[in-house]
Amino acid sequence: MRYIVFVFLLWGSVAFAQNPISTKKDLGSKGEEKPGKVLAKGEEEKPSVEEYKIFTIKKDTTFLDTTLTIQKEYKYNYLRRDGFELMPFANIGKPSNRLGVDFDSESMYPSLSTSALTDNYWSVNQIKYYNVPTPLTELMFKTTMAQGQLLDAMLTFNMSPQLNISLGYKGFRSLGKYNYDQAESGNFTVTSNYTSKNNRYQLLAHIAAQDVTYQENGGLTDGDTQFETGDDEFTTRDRLDVAFIDAESIVLGKRYFLDQQYKLIKKDEDSTSSIIATSIAVGHQFSYETKFSKFNQDNQYDYFGDTFLDETNDKAHLQTTYNQLNTTFSNKLLGELKGFVGIYNYNYFFKSLLITPTGTIDNQLRGTEISLGAAYSKKIGEFNLKGEAAYNVSGDLGGSFLNAEATYIYKDKHKFKASLHNESKMPNFNFLLYQSNYQNYNWQNTASFDKQNINSLNFQYSSKPYGTLSAKYTNIDNYTYFKSTATEEQINNGQENAYIKPFQESASVGYLKVKYSKEFKFGRWALDNTIMYQNVSQSNSVLNLPEFVTRNTLYFSKDVFKKAMFIQTGVTFKYFTAYNMNAYNPALGEFYVQNQQKLGAYPMLDFFINGKVKQTRIYLKAEHFNSSFTGYDFYSAPNYPYRDFVIRFGLVWNFFS
Repeated sequence: MRYIVFVFLLWGSVAFAQNPISTKKDLGSKGEEKPGKVLAKGEEEKPSVEEYKIFTIKKDTTFLDTTLTIQKEYKYNYLRRDGFELMPFANIGKPSNRLGVDFDSESMYPSLSTSALTDNYWSVNQIKYYNVPTPLTELMFKTTMAQGQLLDAMLTFNMSPQLNISLGYKGFRSLGKYNYDQAESGNFTVTSNYTSKNNRYQLLAHIAAQDVTYQENGGLTDGDTQFETGDDEFTTRDRLDVAFIDAESIVLGKRYFLDQQYKLIKKDEDSTSSIIATSIAVGHQFSYETKFSKFNQDNQYDYFGDTFLDETNDKAHLQTTYNQLNTTFSNKLLGELKGFVGIYNYNYFFKSLLITPTGTIDNQLRGTEISLGAAYSKKIGEFNLKGEAAYNVSGDLGGSFLNAEATYIYKDKHKFKASLHNESKMPNFNFLLYQSNYQNYNWQNTASFDKQNINSLNFQYSSKPYGTLSAKYTNIDNYTYFKSTATEEQINNGQENAYIKPFQESASVGYLKVKYSKEFKFGRWALDNTIMYQNVSQSNSVLNLPEFVTRNTLYFSKDVFKKAMFIQTGVTFKYFTAYNMNAYNPALGEFYVQNQQKLGAYPMLDFFINGKVKQTRIYLKAEHFNSSFTGYDFYSAPNYPYRDFVIRFGLVWNFFS
């Protein structure tokens, strides 16, 4: 199926790229505008890049960007987003530990979780929609660690000025360098957006089918002598001993989404009269999603403890349906006010019932949640105000949430932003109820766990001359986490993972994060810097993060080959202070708190050469080239090393027609 989709997309790309576009605003190699050409008699003026619009359900519209910048270098990865606050494992696509966290969630209801496995699982808010004057295709390719590739292909076209359709597939496979460490995933999406000719009816819809499959090896069992010593015998990484070679984690989900709106009253502003633009619209949003997480293992291992059966096939299911009815009043003078009622149905279940000497652990959590909410936005001069709130009036899982944001732009150079967030909801489902073939991995906490309450306040200032500075403080009540209850003797025997349990912290946890970014330019040279400071105030060590994280990139930019190509080349340095880094549990697909081993305080250096030819960006990188001479102490989690020196390359290619 994956290869069929890829061939179809590639065929469409080539077909639509037969007639290259000549843009109204001709772009130079760096992406800057050149003076437009004089059109010959009868020649049509072609659309500009700005007319190729990209947006999400939040209506945060951007346009196609084919420039080559240092920010594009940071985002050219498996997740296609900046990984400054992530510490990835050795193989591409495997879990990433957190160097920084953000507790503001998109939903007021719990998720299935397996949070370590779902970094690449796209939520409703991450799905992109398009509006393009001519067909557009984007191909992103990148090599992986061994025996595999990463391809992200997208084709979008307007069937008419009102109707757009897009097809996308992101496929990935990498064998990895360590024994039994293969990872693969697929994200298939179909999106559509429609606006009627009279602009009264609008529709957004998408279908998303996503899956990820990981081979799990439990990490190194003798890292002290085989990995950290740098012994030449073990520089071929598949020679290192791992905990097991017969386990597999799978996450699969399918979603159908629809958002539609119809304007009952639509009055456009009339410059010749006193009429103020006003509209009243009714809307409906629908989402249906099925998702499961699965952990398979052929044999029993003391690593996870005793089992009921020899073979493990743990599988958790979640089915959700969400319907929202809303009414929106929009007036140029008063702003936009939206009121809504939401109905959320959930069914979280296991296909088994566990009866123990101490009681029965249920196999299902099922119910209906009803919420009321409102949202408001208004622009007043250079001020932009936004707010949204919802409260659960029926049901046990959800509580409430409140988001408020104010933005002010001073003289088009300085941007100030202040926001606050409040939420209250139950922890994710795998904290509340879990069943497993491993005896110690069975619990039901629906009665004993309380709702997790999060309050955060964020300030941000950004300007081109002075950079971007943000400060965010978060207070968490009933912080929920996983932790091992193993004794020191059990930990020394390699049985720490056999005693993982969910916990709630009774005392409040305070978390401060301050981040500053600034680029300095010296002719063709530039130095891009990002530094982050974090401080956690807590009675017990339940939220562990590094105090400092820094990333500094020194690079050189220039047009070459008579300006036919634009290149950027340089070195990126990344470092974070040592801390009690969270450990990884494969059976749950979660990170858990550990306070026995501090990791970090090692440098990571990457050398890159990137180039741009017309609408194609080419990337070549020597990742972690210092791995062999700065010490083999680079771990992403206890027993899970970061990657060794590797050279990888790829490209991003846009086709127009």
